[in-house]
Formats: sequence, structure tokens, C-alpha cells
Amino acid sequence: MGTATGPNERLAAFGDELIEIHHRLREELAALRGDVDAFLDGRGGRPRELKEHCLSFCSVLTRHHTGEDDGAFPLLAAEFPELRPVIVKLAEDHQLVSGIVRSLESLLGGIAADPDAAEAERVRRELDGLTAILTSHFAFEERRIVQALNSLTPGSGTTASLLGLPMDDKG
Repeated sequence: MGTATGPNERLAAFGDELIEIHHRLREELAALRGDVDAFLDGRGGRPRELKEHCLSFCSVLTRHHTGEDDGAFPLLAAEFPELRPVIVKLAEDHQLVSGIVRSLESLLGGIAADPDAAEAERVRRELDGLTAILTSHFAFEERRIVQALNSLTPGSGTTASLLGLPMDDKG
């Protein structure tokens, strides 16, 4: 990680910040899946809290991907033309993830106040699909663009403007 030399400079490079954002999103997704499992196994979890947690996660994930699509990706495409095919693939992944998020949100919107096991199982299946795609997407993104992100200067933007989330946002 880089070190700051002035009050307006970042403490970490953008690529390192991307990895940290992905780490936090992975943790939240794992916690969410654990909540669903606990509910299904009868170990706890109140449906309303589970629904709110899931919707909150979906919102944070969408903000992150929208931030990349509108911020980091156009900048990287301009600065590193050789990354354009990678950026196109990442943007396609975002569309796929967005479809799953919309499906999950729709599913959650239709869940009763006291969902049965079948409804909870449908949520778990959607989360399993989302997890599989995000695991692959995050790993690919980190392998392919972290170095380029780390080479951007502090004047290129902020973590929020390029990656959709500020570093202190916990979701």
C-alpha cells in the first residue's frame, strides 16, 4: 500500500481499495448466506431482518458496480486501451449480476412476513448463484485491473467516484 504525503492524498492505491471492497462484499455475502442457512435450519434469523440485510447487500453491490461502470472503467479504457476487452467482459458480468440482483429483489418483495422453507430455499438458490458469479467476477477483475488501478494518480478521482463505494462504507 502507498503512503500519504499530504492531507488530500489517498492512503491506498485504487486497486488495493478495490480488493478491500471486494473482501467486504464477500464477507457480507457469506454472512447473508449464513443467515439464510440458520433460518432454514431452525437456528434463528427473523425473516424481516434477513430481508432487510439482503436488500441492503443488493443495494451496496449495485452501487459498487454502477460506480465502476461509470467511473473506473471509462478511465481505464482511456488510459489503458489494451484493457478494453477486459472492461467489456467485466461490464457484461455486471449486467448478469444485475439481473440476478433484480430477481432476488423481486423474490424478496414477494416473500410473506413469515416465509416458509420453500421461499427461504428459493432465496438461498439465488444467493448461491450470485455467490458463484461474484466469486469468479471478483477474482477475474482483481487479476486483470488492480495493477492498472494502482497506477492511477490521486487526481483521477476518489474511491467513491471510481469504485462506487467510499472506503469507510460498511454497506
